[in-house]
Amino acid sequence: MADELLISTSDGVRTLTINRPDRRNALSWGVISGLRAAVAEAKADSDVRVVVVCGAGDKAFCAGADLGGMADNASVAEVHDARGELARLFLDLYGLGKPTIAKVRGYCLAGGFGLALACDLVIASEDAIFGTPEINVGLWPYMITVPLTRSMPPKKALELMMTGRRIAADEADRLGFLTRVVPVDELEAAVDDLTATLASKPPAVMRLGRDSFYSVWGREASDALAQLHPLLTVNTSLEDAAEGISAFLEKREPRWTAR
Repeated sequence: MADELLISTSDGVRTLTINRPDRRNALSWGVISGLRAAVAEAKADSDVRVVVVCGAGDKAFCAGADLGGMADNASVAEVHDARGELARLFLDLYGLGKPTIAKVRGYCLAGGFGLALACDLVIASEDAIFGTPEINVGLWPYMITVPLTRSMPPKKALELMMTGRRIAADEADRLGFLTRVVPVDELEAAVDDLTATLASKPPAVMRLGRDSFYSVWGREASDALAQLHPLLTVNTSLEDAAEGISAFLEKREPRWTAR
């Protein structure tokens, strides 16, 4: 398992790399559980400001579930429960409290597509390919319905799920679920630039604001505003808010304390 998920940290950025290039970085049970554990560790580590998810090699971000190796020596009940790990991983990412970025090159399919869209932002290279091919093998992409319909017009997501067709990065960008599309040789720099920007922001405010975004998503306007209103008062009571305003007035860079 340690070889199938690589974890590194630099300048407040925790990078989680699915390391199964020979399997197009397909999701095994071990990889999914490892990602959940890594996200939990990143959440608990105050030095981590941003989490990046990517795949090893240049062929795939993640081609989905490892259909050939996910049911060996397991009962139907065990397999059913294990399938819930992907849903729990999506919830872990939503509840992380820190920005997440999917760095996508090559194939991004099925569960891998859902994993990318469960991240806050997606930066893709021009050679990225997205799709939900489950229908072609007699399955339906149930678990990724939530991240897909939260990231593009629902009827477009349904069309992709019903047809199983694959789309290139330019069409994916038009559908609105990509943050940015860049040439292959600029992917690393684009992700580094975005992570540096996000890591420079006040952590306490980022957590409060990001949590509120996911909390009110899809709720009625009156309910959402009733929750958001008091959060502004909470925000203004933070040390980072006071520091940010002082730095602005004094024309200097702020010194965030995460409080």
